[in-house]
Amino acid sequence: MIDLTTLPLSVTLPTGFLGGLIIGYGYFRALRETTNLIVGEGAPLKALALTLGRLSLVGTGFFIAVLAGGAPLLAALAGLLCAKALMMRQMRKEAP
Repeated sequence: MIDLTTLPLSVTLPTGFLGGLIIGYGYFRALRETTNLIVGEGAPLKALALTLGRLSLVGTGFFIAVLAGGAPLLAALAGLLCAKALMMRQMRKEAP
């Protein structure tokens, strides 16, 4: 197994940030779909599966970032927060 802490920061920081963006987009997209299912009285099992899926996605992604060290973990968190801001901006544009 590769020791992720031995990789240079020039590799782990951008990778952590991009990973956080991908994780954040998946998380907030699934959250949006879960909300639509709950409000629209959709399938509760699908909403439960989406909830468990998005929580496991974030947990796994941050666990991998922890293995790389503290700085990549913070970069992944920054990516997740940027994805949240982008999704919020998109929602504001779609709102009437």
